[in-house]
Order: sequence, then C-alpha cells, then structure tokens
Amino acid sequence: MTLKDLPIGKTATVCIVGGEGALRQHFLDMGLIPTADVTMVKYAPMGDPVELRIHGYELTLRLADAEKIEIENVRDSTEKTTSKKPKVDIAHPGLGEGGKYHTKADEHPLPDGTILTFALAGNQNCGKTTLFNQLTGSSQHVGNFPGVTVDRKDGAIRGHTDTLVTDLPGIYSMSPYSSEEIVTRQFVLDEHPKGIINIVDATNIERNLCLTMQLMELDIPMVLALNMMDEVRENGGSIRVNELEEMLGVPVIPISAAKNEGIQELIDHAIHVAKYQERPGRKDLCDANDHGGAVHRCLHSIMHLIEDHAKRENIPLRFAASKLAEGDPLIIKQLDLDQNEKEALEHIIRQMEAERGLDRAAAIADMRFAFIEKICRETVVKPKESKEHARSVKIDKILTGKYTAIPAFIAIMGIVFWLTFNVIGAGLSNLLDLGIGWLTQVTAAALESWHVNDVLRSLVIDGIFNGVGSVLSFLPIIVTLFFFLSILEDSGYMARVAFVMDKLLRKIGLSGRSIVPMLIGFGCTVPGVMASRTLPSERDRKMTILLTPFMSCSAKLPIYAFFTAAFFPKYGALVMIGLYFLGILMGIFMALIMRKTMFKGEAVPFVMELPNYRMPGAKNVAQLLWEKAKDFLQRAFTIIFIATIIIWFLQTFDMHLNVVTDSQNSILAVFSGLIAPMFAPLGFGDWRISTALITGFMAKESVVSTLSVLVGSTNNLLTIITPLAAGSLLVFCLLYTPCVAVISSVKRELGGKWAVGVAVGQCIIAWIAAFLVKLVGMAFGAI
Repeated sequence: MTLKDLPIGKTATVCIVGGEGALRQHFLDMGLIPTADVTMVKYAPMGDPVELRIHGYELTLRLADAEKIEIENVRDSTEKTTSKKPKVDIAHPGLGEGGKYHTKADEHPLPDGTILTFALAGNQNCGKTTLFNQLTGSSQHVGNFPGVTVDRKDGAIRGHTDTLVTDLPGIYSMSPYSSEEIVTRQFVLDEHPKGIINIVDATNIERNLCLTMQLMELDIPMVLALNMMDEVRENGGSIRVNELEEMLGVPVIPISAAKNEGIQELIDHAIHVAKYQERPGRKDLCDANDHGGAVHRCLHSIMHLIEDHAKRENIPLRFAASKLAEGDPLIIKQLDLDQNEKEALEHIIRQMEAERGLDRAAAIADMRFAFIEKICRETVVKPKESKEHARSVKIDKILTGKYTAIPAFIAIMGIVFWLTFNVIGAGLSNLLDLGIGWLTQVTAAALESWHVNDVLRSLVIDGIFNGVGSVLSFLPIIVTLFFFLSILEDSGYMARVAFVMDKLLRKIGLSGRSIVPMLIGFGCTVPGVMASRTLPSERDRKMTILLTPFMSCSAKLPIYAFFTAAFFPKYGALVMIGLYFLGILMGIFMALIMRKTMFKGEAVPFVMELPNYRMPGAKNVAQLLWEKAKDFLQRAFTIIFIATIIIWFLQTFDMHLNVVTDSQNSILAVFSGLIAPMFAPLGFGDWRISTALITGFMAKESVVSTLSVLVGSTNNLLTIITPLAAGSLLVFCLLYTPCVAVISSVKRELGGKWAVGVAVGQCIIAWIAAFLVKLVGMAFGAI
C-alpha cells in the first residue's frame, strides 16, 4: 500500500521511500523516513496535492510522489504525548564555564578587535527574520551572496560594533536540493564564520533539530536559540533546556523573538563562544549500539579514509563523512578521491547498507531522527494541541476547503485591491497630492516674487515639482499594497495559496510554489523575480521569472490612475481590476506557449511545509514597509529625478540650445518623432506619449511625471488622444517592457540574452495586444 491510498484521518508507518536523487534526499530530510508515522490530513480542493502530518508538522505532497512511498500498519490517528517523571535538575551553565561542553585545551581566544562574524541559520517559518531584526535593529544592509543571486542580509548586533550577523536563507538541511541550501553550505564552508546562531522553533522541535545536527557536524562554535518558548508554555508543554544542552553539547537559550525575551542572554552566549572559539562538545551523534553500530562504524571508517582530503579542502571531517555516506555529489567532487579510495568508500557504504537493511541516504536520515527522537523523549514534554494549530485547522476549513478555497482567495485579493486602490491607499494618496500641490503653489509664488530666471523657475516647477511630485503622490498606494502582501505572506496564507493552486498551475506547466513570486510581482516585479530563487527546479524558475512581469506591478498604478481619472472617471476601479486580470490572462496564455516550446517537461515536485497561521510581527512589517518606501523614495530622487531633469532639458531647448516657445520644436520632439509613427496604428502616435513610454523603461512611474511635464494638465491630454486610444495605451503600458531594474534583475538571474528577450519580447506582445484592443473598439463603434 502506498501513501497515496491512505484515507483521510488515518495514520500509517512509512516502510519504503521511493524516488531518486535530490528529491528523495529532500523527502528524507523533511522526515519522510522508514519507521516514521504519517497521518493523512486532507486533499487540496482540486484533489491534488495532499496535506500530511509528520513529526508534528504539516507537509504537502503530490499524489504522484505519495505513490512512491510505501506504508504499513494503517490505523486510526492518535496524538502522542510525552511526559517524563521529574529528573535531577542539571545546572544551567554559566558564561564561560569551561570544560562543560567543550575542551578547554582546544580553546583559542581570538585577538581583541577581531570582527566576530555569525551565521544565523534555521528552518523556514521559525522566526529567523524576527530574531535578525531584534539582534541588528536598523543596522542592516541587503546584498547578494557572491556568485549567485540569493539575498544576503548583514548587520551588526546592537551595541556590539565588532560583530556581523549574516541572515542565511531558511533551509531544512545542508543537502544540495535548492539554491538556498547550496548557498548556506558554501557560506559556512568558504567564509568560515566565527560562530553559528541556530534558531529552532520550539513548537516544532523534532523537524528543526535535523538541521541542528548537520550544523553541529561543521565543528563551528554554536549556540541554539530555542524560539517561541512562550507558545510552548502557554499550551502546557515544556522543554528541559539544561538536559537538552547536556545532550547536544552546545549552549541552548530559550527565547521569544517576537516578545524580545531572552535575546540579551542569547547575545552574551553567542559572543562568548565566538570570542573563545568554544566548539560543540559533541560531534559523534550516532549510537555505537544502534542496529549493531552499522552506521557508526561506516562513518568512522569514512573519516579515517578521507581525513587528509578533508584537511586539504578545509572541510569539517565529520560533515564530509556523513555527506559522503549520503551520496552528496558536491562533496564527492570537492574531495577529489582517487579510484582506489572511491572503491574503498563504496565498499564501506555497501557493507553498512547490508548490515542496516536500508539504503545509504535512508540510513543516515534514520540515524539523525533516531538521535532526535531520543533527545525529545528525554527533554521535551509535548503540550496538548497548541492554540495556534487548533486555530489554523479551523481557518483552513474555509481557506483550503474544497468548495471555499478559491472563492476565498478571490475575495481576499479583491478586498486587498479594493482597500488599496479605493479606500486606504487612494485616500492617503489624495491627501499627499493636495500637500504636494500646495507646496508647488507656495514655491512658484516665492520664485516669482524673487524674480527668479524663467528657465530656472521652469526647471523647479515644471521639471522637479510636477515630475517628481506627481510620482510621490502614489507612494501611499504602493506602501499599502506591500503592507497587505506582507501580511498575507508572513501570516502563512501564501503557502496555502500555493497548496490550493498547485494543480491549476500544473496545467500551465508550473508548480504551486510559483504562485508566491507572481503574487509578490503585483507589488514589485524585482522582489517577485528574486523570490523565484526558492524554486528548486531551474525550468520552473525560468518560467516563473519570464511570467512574473505580466503581473501588473504597483509602479504601474500611477499610470492607470492618471489615465482612468482623465478618460474613465466613473469606472476607475473597474478599469484597474480589468487590467490586472488581463495581465494574468496574458501570463497564462504565454505559459501555455512556453510549455509547448521552450520549457517542455513536467513541473518540479511540490514538497512544502504548511506553517501555523500567525499574526505577523509589527516590527517585521514596519521594517519591510520602510525598506520598500525607502527604495521608492531613492528611485524618486535618483532615477526619476534625473529622468525628469533630462526630459525637462530636452523639452525646453532646441538643437541649438535655444529656449523654445513651442515644445514641438524641442530636441525631445525631434528624437521622439522618429519612433512616434510606430504607435500611430495604436492611436497614440503623439511624440509626447512616445517620450513618456521611453522614460517608463527607466521607471514606470516616470511615464506620469513625463506626461505631467510635457502635457501640463489633464485637460490638455484629452485633446491629444481619444478614450479608445487611452484604453489601447493602458494595455500597452500593462504589457510592454518592465523597467530597467527588472531587466537588470532578470539579467542577474538568467543572463543577458534572457534579459534582452524579455525587453524586446514584451514590447512586441504589448504592441499586438494594444492593436487588438484598437480593432475591437473600432468594431464596437468606440472612438
């Protein structure tokens, strides 16, 4: 019997894990190992994928992958509870209590003034971002890991300028399944941080400790931050921290990152172990008596075999041995074993497989989870069902229900867009617009009273205030949209959307995971493109990146608002929603074409955790909104400001640098006139509109600022194009090439050829779509 056939509500024991390669390793790392108990929770609304419960957390899996996992001992589901009799108390170690969990003789205190670098590592959804913000405050900056495009956040610990914490991507293991896992491993192995801060979700400790064990094998000074202990206490559970420290051999600090509890103690311990290079006191995590000691003997034999190679490549010996036993291709290549050593290695592993009765990868995974089970049996008093989980189950009955999931998704996104475009965002935008208008009038009056030169006055008022000011007024709309998207993502709802939409997206050749980058693309295409890095399949990643620009980003909102206010004032919200849906439909259409041409094959398997719903931390949301607002303002006062000045200059002077009285005689008119005929069949062949579209390549917000400079008022715009041409122009703006920031992001992710293809291809698609709108409008008698 396979996992695919397990009825809802029933529990079974895994006996064989099928599949092959990195995907099978990922299954094992997520806890799908022989002897593990798994419960079928539900099917997705469309029948596929399924939601399982294993090791106390929810996991999604496609039916095709569930069919590869054989099960036995099917029974009714029962929740295990663990409660031990009180043991003799073990003293909590004081700071620098040498010899407790490390060998004092091996201690090598770092010289004063050394920068203490830390790697902050943990599973996804364990509160890592919250902890990073608590540790660093505002002293953080965002970059990229060398050679790849995965985000890298660094920051000094507050009050400790000689420290630097790097927030590593959320991962489940150190196996090379996704780019995040590869990046994390390479960072730790190549950059050699002075210490590791491993954050663990205390409410889900079994799954989290799998990564902890692999980090301990790296032999780097380490502290374990046991997060969400407040939830464990509130739900009637407890963790014997002192016993856990003794069994792991590293300092364990209970914290609540969201409530800022235990953070100072964590900082003190982290700085101490890094300063004095106190490495984990326990490195041998396999029991010599477990199943006859097969895995224990195998790992130690491999360590003796590769000791010189690991030393030469500067790879921790225990880590290298366990990865070789798993069959990790990157470590095998890096160690560069000769043929005799490879044969000896294969013989050692085959002997272990024969003695253990499991294949190599399953045997190593079983060794880890057996150790974790022993730790939890001795140190964890499991609570009753947590309030967070019970609440999540109730909410999921609606948000992932068979008949309610998709209507709920449409309703939620509809409410988000309505509040953004019609209520909160629009209201704040109007207020800011009034303020900018008042400031413009005051400045204009002051410049006139001071008898400032007409050209300079034109630069300040027509160039800067009209250009940059018209874009700034849309900042509230953009921030509001990001606010709602961050709430949906941090609360855990985005993972449910991926679960619900997986089967639907598979029809166009994508995985449910692709929905998250595309939804983020509604806020800004740049982070949407970057969010595709979480996709383990190169095929899915490329498709998602190419489709994300079809999702209308918030930077296009000023364009929509500008033209709908001028031409369709009674139907503004309807036109905007229609444009968003048109972008989605075009994305689906292009995905179907790509699936049949460039990207043949099946989407990546859907293996994903469904976290409990949680209210996002106010600090995290505020930090995100500040970063987005700051990014917008930086663009407004750099790219858009420069574009505005350039447009003003080209519009104000002729080819002989004389001030023109009629902008049709300007430098801008000459250059724009060369491309304007291309847009004449679409109904907007005016050179001013052509100019605005060109500046839109620098930043989409510049379209509005440019038109404000060139046209002046909305009434003047009405004399240039008809309502039908305005509709055609809106469709063109929706679909034509993304801004230069997006193109540069695509170049970083996929390379220059793909970036040029996106820029040129979307212009062609936009022209065809706008022309069709013009033809349809004319057929219905529109003008």
